[in-house]
Amino acid sequence: MHRRLLHLVALGAPLAWSAPAAAQGQLNLICSVQIEWCQAVVTNFQRDTGIRVNMTQRGSGESLAAIRAEAQNPRSDVWFGGTGDPHLAAAEENLTQAYESPNNAQLQPWALTQWRQSDRRAVGIYAGAIGFGYNTELLARKNLQPPTCWADLLDPRYRGEVQMANPNSSGTAYVIIATLVQLMGEDQAFDYLKRLHPNINSYARSGTGPIKAVARGESGISLSFVHDAVTERNAGFPVAYNTPCEGTGFEIGSMSIVRGARNLTQARRFYDWALTAPAQRLGFDAGGQLQTPSNREAPLPQGAPDLTRIRLIDYDFAKYGRAAERRRLIERWDREVGSLPR
Repeated sequence: MHRRLLHLVALGAPLAWSAPAAAQGQLNLICSVQIEWCQAVVTNFQRDTGIRVNMTQRGSGESLAAIRAEAQNPRSDVWFGGTGDPHLAAAEENLTQAYESPNNAQLQPWALTQWRQSDRRAVGIYAGAIGFGYNTELLARKNLQPPTCWADLLDPRYRGEVQMANPNSSGTAYVIIATLVQLMGEDQAFDYLKRLHPNINSYARSGTGPIKAVARGESGISLSFVHDAVTERNAGFPVAYNTPCEGTGFEIGSMSIVRGARNLTQARRFYDWALTAPAQRLGFDAGGQLQTPSNREAPLPQGAPDLTRIRLIDYDFAKYGRAAERRRLIERWDREVGSLPR
């Protein structure tokens, strides 16, 4: 998600905070949403519970790799956020553990579908659709029309103007690849990605990297979640977005408890807390994040993309969340696309 890897130990007020926090124990959290949201989650959960949080921010692909590497000696208790496919892969590999929260009754059907398909190991906490972010001023200066369809991105006029993330580290990029495979068929999708390659200026490490490059005027177009484009626009940047005319995929941002969590009681308490409506407002309140929350009582943030108005494909989370399928598609991308000369 974010370009940097930050390890933050969030602290409350000196002395007055430390005693109750120590009494309630601690939680080791991997956070795969934007840093402002991560910090707000840590601060508010500590305030509400007295549990001290050690938080590491990583993109979803990197989080899955870290949880795999630490499987015999887990250093984390909960994985919060990030695209749902790697959470499903972690569930399949027995890297996370089943839990049924009493707050499940408050959740949207798509959040519970994720929970059931993961054998109760990953639950949906937000949703968002893939689209095209673009810098309105930059495209206007270059006399380029913004893309409205997947086919548009192959236009030679966009050479060097498009940015997407690398699927080895970014769950966002994997969702894009899986979307294209489901829309076009696998061979056609990889042919498309190879033809798109000359128009790509960079494969960023994080899923939000491309839209941030668009906001800064470093790239004209990004393949991103559209709520991230609105966030940049709300921050004052000349950013707009379109969703593909052919249809597009979407994520179910998820949360999982790591198998072998050392602080299981605190992990379950965080999990329950994170599913409440007040907790699900924190992304918007802290950093203007505009994903659709999974708690039915949490209102859709003002200005957030309305998923009911976007042409979404029937994304097969069960298939494309499988670890072997994810690994196979990323390896094919490495061989056929990522290895191409720049």
